[in-house]
Amino acid sequence: MNSSTLVFIGGGNMAGALVGGLLQAGTPAASILVLEPFAAQRASLQQRFGVRVLAEAGPDLRAAQGVVWAVKPQSFAEAAAACAPHLDDALHLSVMAGVRCGAIARRAGARRIVRAMPNTPALIGQGIAGLYANAACTPADRAEAERLLAPTGALLWVEQEAQLDAVTALSGSGPAYVFYLVEAMTAAGVRLGLPANIAKRLALGTFSGAAALATQSPLTPTQLREQVTSKGGTTAAALDTLAQHRVAQAFDAALQAAAQRATELGDLLD
Repeated sequence: MNSSTLVFIGGGNMAGALVGGLLQAGTPAASILVLEPFAAQRASLQQRFGVRVLAEAGPDLRAAQGVVWAVKPQSFAEAAAACAPHLDDALHLSVMAGVRCGAIARRAGARRIVRAMPNTPALIGQGIAGLYANAACTPADRAEAERLLAPTGALLWVEQEAQLDAVTALSGSGPAYVFYLVEAMTAAGVRLGLPANIAKRLALGTFSGAAALATQSPLTPTQLREQVTSKGGTTAAALDTLAQHRVAQAFDAALQAAAQRATELGDLLD
């Protein structure tokens, strides 16, 4: 696709992360077209990346061999109605939560479809995404989807489309859970007497360091947790309190709710 047009439908943060990564990898700016209805966002994309931008769908979309759907799920039906008449047989890559291949096929006239569920650390190249390809996709299509998403971070394929709802709940929405815990730990540190800036740095450093250790260590997260937990010690007291408040069960319920919402979004468009 390096010599032909790649069309982004939607020019928000995730599209910007992909466009920026592709340009850094050597994709010519002239081969990328972004469809974005908001004037301020169009101006920003043009200034940052030098790519072509359009306010509305038109014949220029016909050159696309790749289409990236990066609109909000609630906006997909309207966007697809405007774009479908101008799209030929392109590979369609969707980063929309909940919108299933069947809906993309029907509303956008797509045949080869790859769905991806990235998360916001993709904006700094440290995200992780689950991918699913429908039966019409070839190995070359899968490879192309990986090339397009490579700048965002790690990629994992799932074999069942329904599993993307779980990916959405776990990692797609997951950064918000981490930020929520950082907020809570920072606030607790302040209540214990720390300055807010120090409490925040300690909380963030703890998360980043623990994640790096868990990634590099051959031990499981359970084993790593047990290493920190001395009988009768401070960590044991904290973990006992978390258990009393049923924090693990609360996380399970939270992920169930997120997955259910992803399913509902798909049902609305089906």
